[in-house]
Amino acid sequence: MNKLLEVNNLSTSFYTHVGEVQAVRNVSFTLGKGEALGIVGESGSGKSITMMSIMRLLSENGKIKTGNIIFDGKDLSSYTEKEMEKIRGFEIGMIFQDPMTSLNPVLKVGEQLIEHLIKHTKINSTEAKGKAIDMLKLVGIPSPEKRLDQYPHEFSGGMRQRVMIAMALICSPKLLIADEPTTALDVTIQAQILELLKDLKQKLGMSIILITHDLGVVADICNKIVVMYGGTVVETGSKRDIFYNTKHPYTLGLLRSVPNAKSDIKDKLIPIKGTPPDLLNPPKGCPFTPRCEYAMKVCNEAIRPETFVISQGHEAACWLNHNMCNIKIVSPKEVALDAREESITRSK
Repeated sequence: MNKLLEVNNLSTSFYTHVGEVQAVRNVSFTLGKGEALGIVGESGSGKSITMMSIMRLLSENGKIKTGNIIFDGKDLSSYTEKEMEKIRGFEIGMIFQDPMTSLNPVLKVGEQLIEHLIKHTKINSTEAKGKAIDMLKLVGIPSPEKRLDQYPHEFSGGMRQRVMIAMALICSPKLLIADEPTTALDVTIQAQILELLKDLKQKLGMSIILITHDLGVVADICNKIVVMYGGTVVETGSKRDIFYNTKHPYTLGLLRSVPNAKSDIKDKLIPIKGTPPDLLNPPKGCPFTPRCEYAMKVCNEAIRPETFVISQGHEAACWLNHNMCNIKIVSPKEVALDAREESITRSK
């Protein structure tokens, strides 16, 4: 695989008046050129903080403690703020969670697009305006010449998200990070945005990291999936590995909680009982132990589970994969298949 991004043993903490919040703990993964990677998990699992660490957009009390971030051969973890300004928006584009608040409300949409383009490419304003119009056309905004002179409040939520995608892509970045790009949008608009991302990936040949809690979304878009829990990576694999050969109980729990299109109307979803761990005082062993139906004595011990290699590209941090363990996770094939079918149906 021709690697574009490699994250190695990344740990990020936030220092508050009540103590250190260990938001990301020893996270590692790779992304190939032209590949789509999905990062899934509950709120608070560390997905967004991992991406903000990559972009070096942490708040003042946030700090990358360990690890390195290799992007296209460059170690971003050692870059200064001035050097990172040349990377953000130019080589790495990012779509933030809330399209309603991500745009500047007092500047016209065209001004925001053109300013972004001129800053990174040094082209003149006439050329920049032409490219901005082309970009709005590409993301499916009608009458782009007219829309350039409008303010964000004159756009619907779905159209604002399209503007954010246009802004993230206007400098033709090698990597696009989409952090919950369909948050606060209705189901129809969600499907349109996801279909747009898939089309743009094919047209532009860029890599995508999609952060979401919806396994149905990653089933249709992503080649590879990283499952995070309690600030750690618990399972990594291809789409087929994660859906059809599940090796971590948390991944199983996420799959079970996906609505099944073929289920009887009386059937209930199976929730994951309990709550995520307190990252002010994270558990010493496996962070999922208190909520895990497969938990064993070793899971509570001070040593966190090893990352076991299941097959090429498929890894899981769970003692159930030790060769001395005779307990096996039942892979939820039907749940996975239905999640994928439902996602495809939505996108159409």
